[in-house]
Amino acid sequence: MESSTPERRWFWATLLLSSVSIAGVVFGVWELVESRFFRHVDYLTLHYLYITRGIASSLLLALWAGWYVLRQRRRHEEELRRSRERYRGLLEASPGAVALYDASLRVLEWNAMAERLYGVSKAEVLGQVLPTVPPEKEAELQELLRQVEQGVPRLDFETLRRDKRGSRFEVQLSLLPFREADGSSYFLEVTSDIRERVRMRQKLIEIEKLTSMGQMAAGTAHHLNTPLAAMLLRIQMMRQRLHEKPCGADLERLEDGLHFCQHFVQRLLEFARQSPTQKRLEEVSPLIRSVVSFLAPSVLAKRACVALDLDAVNGERVLADRNQLEAMFSVLLSNALDAIAPEGAIAVRCRRPSAGWMEIQISDNGPGIGPSDFPHVFEPFFTTKGPGKGTGLGLAIARNIVLEHGGSIRLESVPQQGTTAIVALRIHADGAAGEGKRP
Repeated sequence: MESSTPERRWFWATLLLSSVSIAGVVFGVWELVESRFFRHVDYLTLHYLYITRGIASSLLLALWAGWYVLRQRRRHEEELRRSRERYRGLLEASPGAVALYDASLRVLEWNAMAERLYGVSKAEVLGQVLPTVPPEKEAELQELLRQVEQGVPRLDFETLRRDKRGSRFEVQLSLLPFREADGSSYFLEVTSDIRERVRMRQKLIEIEKLTSMGQMAAGTAHHLNTPLAAMLLRIQMMRQRLHEKPCGADLERLEDGLHFCQHFVQRLLEFARQSPTQKRLEEVSPLIRSVVSFLAPSVLAKRACVALDLDAVNGERVLADRNQLEAMFSVLLSNALDAIAPEGAIAVRCRRPSAGWMEIQISDNGPGIGPSDFPHVFEPFFTTKGPGKGTGLGLAIARNIVLEHGGSIRLESVPQQGTTAIVALRIHADGAAGEGKRP
């Protein structure tokens, strides 16, 4: 509206000036004709000449104004047509599936990519309720719409959508507010298919897990060798005392040792398993303790000290996939363990930097990261470890997992003093994601 005001003023100014000019020319020419050919006519004839001049001027000005207005209208209609064609071209050329809908999810726009991705034609969906949201994701979409209405656009959010046949698949969604000149408010949803990306990420997580398991093989053997050797020695002693006295105490110790080995092997199998991505409410502090317990063989082999300070987030939960969070914490703790010298120290601290957020800090007293390496630490296949000691995928995978869960991750490092990995996750409270400013 504001941009069209100067153009409207210029239109009226041009029309007025041109009309005055035409009127001036007509009156001037008429005066010349009267003075040359009608100088001696009577008053009545002169009166009719004045009337004729007024009618002729009015007709001429009306024709001019009509032609000018019509020309301007046609020009604006042509500009509007080109603008619409350009808009349609951009909409159809978009690499993402674009849907425009109102607060009641009634669809107003639907591009060709959306037709291909969801298998629903534009004619079928226009004016209908958005058909691509699975029932279990309806509450999530309403929460996203609420955030967008408050002026917080959601970009690159991973979620599920379904096609015409009801098949669910992973998409990356961006949701933006869209307002027209008359004040009408709508929502612009752009989605892209990320099924291949999700599958590739799962494969990378499994590769990183297998790499971690290979690195921990020696520590695992040492960790299991001690209780197994003790059990074997106790069995030999029981055989020697078989006829002398009861062996109840020895059997109890053997049972405890077997339970220990069974629990450890079970944790190893759980870590190695491949499970589908499924976000649930997970308590963070027990999950961190579980990962630290799993890494115990490597910690003992290096005679390292791991200090845990998790009181600030005890009982707090996040909406997350447990398998992915375990992999992420395993990567960060394994990196810290690789960085420290024998008998080094690792500290895991949790705090609440702002309402609705928790922060997990994993610090080591290793040599730190050099200034030249620091900008590249999250790049895939970049590693400062020696040959055969790392894939360079760990931090890239950890960053991807954190971003998928709506959090953030950063590193702080001081050469010769150590490195701290800081992970921020949104706390889930009262059935909805906790509010608050991301730290």
